[in-house]
Amino acid sequence: MMNLVIVESPTKAGTIEKYLGSSYKVIASMGHLRDLPKSTLGVDIENDFAPKYIVIKGKGDLVKQLKNEAKNADKVFIATDPDREGEAIAWHIAALLGISPDKKCRVSFNEITKSAVTAAIKSPRAIDLQLVDSQQARRILDRILGYKLSPLLWKKVRKGLSAGRVQSVTTRLLVDREREILNFEPEEYWNLSALLYETKPEKSIEARFLGKNGKKQSLHSKADVDKVLSELAGAEYTITDVKLATKKKNPAPPFTTSTMQQEASRKLNFTSKRTMTAAQTLYEGVNIPGKGAIGLITYMRTDSLHVAENAKTQFRAYIGEKYGQEYLPETPRSYKSGKNAQDAHEAIRPTTTLEPEAIRSALSNDQYRLYKLIWSRFMASQMASAVYDTMTADVSANSYVFKINASKLHFPGYTKVYVEGTDTEEEKDLKELPKLTVGQKLNLKELVYEQHFTEPPPRYTEASLIKEMEELGIGRPSTYAPTISTILARMYAEREKKTLLPTELGMIVTDLMLEHFNDIVDVEFTANMEERLDEIETGDGARVQILREFYEPFASELSTAEEKIDKIKLKDEETDVVCEVCGRNMVIKVGRYGKFLACPGFPECRNTMAITVDTGVACPKCNARILEKTSKKGKKYYGCEKAPTCDFVLWYPPTDKKCPKCGSVMIRRGKRVLCSNPECKGE
Repeated sequence: MMNLVIVESPTKAGTIEKYLGSSYKVIASMGHLRDLPKSTLGVDIENDFAPKYIVIKGKGDLVKQLKNEAKNADKVFIATDPDREGEAIAWHIAALLGISPDKKCRVSFNEITKSAVTAAIKSPRAIDLQLVDSQQARRILDRILGYKLSPLLWKKVRKGLSAGRVQSVTTRLLVDREREILNFEPEEYWNLSALLYETKPEKSIEARFLGKNGKKQSLHSKADVDKVLSELAGAEYTITDVKLATKKKNPAPPFTTSTMQQEASRKLNFTSKRTMTAAQTLYEGVNIPGKGAIGLITYMRTDSLHVAENAKTQFRAYIGEKYGQEYLPETPRSYKSGKNAQDAHEAIRPTTTLEPEAIRSALSNDQYRLYKLIWSRFMASQMASAVYDTMTADVSANSYVFKINASKLHFPGYTKVYVEGTDTEEEKDLKELPKLTVGQKLNLKELVYEQHFTEPPPRYTEASLIKEMEELGIGRPSTYAPTISTILARMYAEREKKTLLPTELGMIVTDLMLEHFNDIVDVEFTANMEERLDEIETGDGARVQILREFYEPFASELSTAEEKIDKIKLKDEETDVVCEVCGRNMVIKVGRYGKFLACPGFPECRNTMAITVDTGVACPKCNARILEKTSKKGKKYYGCEKAPTCDFVLWYPPTDKKCPKCGSVMIRRGKRVLCSNPECKGE
């Protein structure tokens, strides 16, 4: 007896085959086998938006192999990912193999562990056609938008552009934020604090200015500060109120796709794409010495905070044994998911209690760092609350009131394992709370004041943009990372350190969309459409009706836009770099792999050059400058300005330091400074 199991990836196939044994053959489909054709729309709009699927180019031999294997198998199980995309892939595979979707051939599991896989194989189900319908509606809608709008953008703006249901509204978020920053008018304000002490000035406590006669007061100018200072001259500082309390701080919930991407951005400096790549490999399975292939985390595309009861039991036992019973809450913690979450899924968690350090040698650096983050976050989510002793005190001085706030960690609880990252600075805890009593007089060390100006909202980082997308209901867990990648690839935005800055092109395309296709870049419309597409999954929405209601007004807008939009001429940014062929000043152009310098005399002069940045470091071979360059495929590297005469090149940023062991240039890799010589391990 031979059974066939079909999954998406070879790694996943290898892991599962080891669990199922010799009577099972596991083959990877390498993702989708069928899709809409690239050369045409592939959707019959007149015939209820019927899709015209074809076998993807290059997959023909694989389809033949699967058909032969299925013909010779006693049973066929389709074990693609446990989401709507995985369900659609399963449906396509079943169609190609002639398997009825009603047949119980579909198996799904939230984690790739022996127990989960064998349990799923014992309980196959029919393909969920509502889930497939939802995926198809999204695919058709996105295809219509892409294939109808993109040619318009090519014709009116520039070739290579695109528009999309999630992509366009996300670009608008970046553009709107940038314009909010540009139009922001700062307002002046001042902070005032009194540094007070009992007996030793070096042990002063900060008391922040609150107001006068029990009312809060803002200081908007130096004149306001001077008035308060003059009225505080010679004042006595007396404690008028002291409150001691205990405050509990609960752990953050386990990760969803969104929060994992946000935290990996904050703590690991990972892009969302890098995070998902590492997470995929952790989910599909890693070979652990002595244990074989293990899927180390649950499925990484989820918006659910649900945790299986057996996982809670397993990890509570581990926490109690490792940290002590006092680190366990009385009952297992549960977390409430968002309104659109699919609670059939689980939150992202480790599948075993294997500690990151214990398996570090089996993991790549990215895998280890992300696994440690997921492991620590989940462990903390099931631990007891942290407990803080807090004190607030009011200090009175000539009718003015200052406030002292202090806290001290009493019991670490979950913070022993993990503390959630933030985008703002938090107050530090004191080692000891000051001992203050009502009526106590304090001495003034000094009054400290500082001018500030209100700041505009910050530019989005990948983390904050994903958070905003999730809160607004734009896209779903599987779309956050690819959406940001597309926006950057289309040059609608670019990275500036960790922030995302919309380009002139991004602003022009957004304005065009706002004027002629307002719904597509409207946040509320996009979120409502997402919810309607979700309704197809639950049987509360009809695919054809939703597509028709969208398409009819869109087709009308498209026809009007074709007539009204004039060709938009993008201005090239001139530089001070002189063309070595004809002497004109080079301009910045944008190509498939990013920006480059080109002669404005095209087509008479076809000279182009890479954009370079001086690193300020001298080449160790010829003493010329080392420049930051970009390869034809958009990858940054660091090479001598005299290339190709001098062949010195690095793939990491150079520093002006020399290796103490061998004298080579030191490079910067993340937070570490290492020797650039691969044979030397100096740092």
